[in-house]
Amino acid sequence: MIEVKPVEQDLEALVSRVFLKAIELLGGFSKLVEYRTLTWLPSLVRAAYAVVLREEYFKTEQEIAQSIGLTGQTVRNILRADPTITMERIRRLEELVEEEKKEMKVHTAGGLAKLAYKLIKEGHEESRLFVEYCERIAYALDIPWAYMTLRRLKGVDFPIKSAEEVKERLSGVYIKGRPAQDVISELEYPIKDPAELLHKIKENLKMHGIE
Repeated sequence: MIEVKPVEQDLEALVSRVFLKAIELLGGFSKLVEYRTLTWLPSLVRAAYAVVLREEYFKTEQEIAQSIGLTGQTVRNILRADPTITMERIRRLEELVEEEKKEMKVHTAGGLAKLAYKLIKEGHEESRLFVEYCERIAYALDIPWAYMTLRRLKGVDFPIKSAEEVKERLSGVYIKGRPAQDVISELEYPIKDPAELLHKIKENLKMHGIE
């Protein structure tokens, strides 16, 4: 019997990772600016939601359509997109831009989201964009320890397999009064991404009675 997960905050985190991985596959935000294709972003976000809701939460096409405001047929096209064909088209990005100047086609967005999801699940996640994304959120929410930790870890490849990989970078950093190096040493590894790192640090602080 398939266990259906509740749709919780983890949904947002995974959708963000899939979305950023899709942007990376397209060459990054700078490439989209170069080709003036920022209008593609809403299509990619919807496709990322559709793929994650299907693969992680086993939602039906109709349920997904209601959740993200698309027709059932559009959701069906996203979920049936062929990621291998999409990758071949991405390699000819100039042609793709010319063909889809205003709005990315459904099957292109779907193929990108499916490919990005697959790569993340296989551990091929480019963390640079995700670290920057988490860093900006930490700054916006005024969480100094999270912001400083992520700034120090820029350029680190995830997953992190041991504390030794990052301890040197966190020298002199304090997390709620505790040396970051001590906190890092007490975490369980591997740590797959920046969001999981921040979560484990927060749980460690709670364990020591620090909120």
